[in-house]
Amino acid sequence: MADDINWELYRTFLAVLRERSLSGAARRLGITQPTVGRHVDALEEAFGQRLFTRTQTGLMATDAARALQGDAESMERMAAALRRAGTGYREGQVSGTVRVSASEVVGVEVLPPTLAALRQAWPALRIELVATNAVQDLLQREVDIAVRMAPPTQDALVARHVGNVEIGLFAHEDYLARAGIPVRADDLREHALIGYDRETPFLRAASKTWPHWRRDAFSFRADSDLVQLALVRAGAGIGGCQVPIAGRDARLRRVLPEVAFPLPTWIAMHGDLRGSQRHKVIFDALAACLQAHVRPLPQA
Repeated sequence: MADDINWELYRTFLAVLRERSLSGAARRLGITQPTVGRHVDALEEAFGQRLFTRTQTGLMATDAARALQGDAESMERMAAALRRAGTGYREGQVSGTVRVSASEVVGVEVLPPTLAALRQAWPALRIELVATNAVQDLLQREVDIAVRMAPPTQDALVARHVGNVEIGLFAHEDYLARAGIPVRADDLREHALIGYDRETPFLRAASKTWPHWRRDAFSFRADSDLVQLALVRAGAGIGGCQVPIAGRDARLRRVLPEVAFPLPTWIAMHGDLRGSQRHKVIFDALAACLQAHVRPLPQA
């Protein structure tokens, strides 16, 4: 009966869906190919319909399989959350796994020293860092704690506004030596600008403040913030950058300082986790890290 289906069958189903072959799913899961085949057969028998059809390019999901995918992925996320929760209760210790998400730039440029210090203080902690600009779903437990550049709206979340990080326009000193320093916004027309390929909420908001900051004006386009930052550091042109990050490199110079964009910064987690010691430790440490980032200490 369908109501007695083991979670392992759904796990195998997702692997076949993603790999489009029994052998690929077997490698992904670390089990044998015949076992994968038996799992798929059992799931198809339970639902009374085919889930995959064979094609020259591999196994193709049927409409029935696509209908199952979303719920199976929700089960996968909850199973991962249960594993993280189940490993985290050891008397007198801060231990277990916590999954954290942050934007690419924050995940790479801001959080690592704090995460490293947390592991030194609490060696039994396991931290999973998801560096992505996509919003991870806290309610569905895709992650436990999220750093977001927009206020969370769900009532079930515990959220803290840590401040606004300022975005400004920066260029490498070598680029400015070659191309000159813009003194007015209109001067940007004569410069190589670095920005997004696809329109994003940030680009739409920034273009209201910076009229010249639009896709057709960009000489270099990349949807990755890390790529844009690397291009600025390489002297390719003028790009947006978090002021505290640019301040670490004396070779990066701010241009048109009147052009500024405040980016609200929040940290959030599911309300059910507020009683968990390991989540509280990481939540508070990340909040302190981000508060220091958005309000950097004055230089001595």
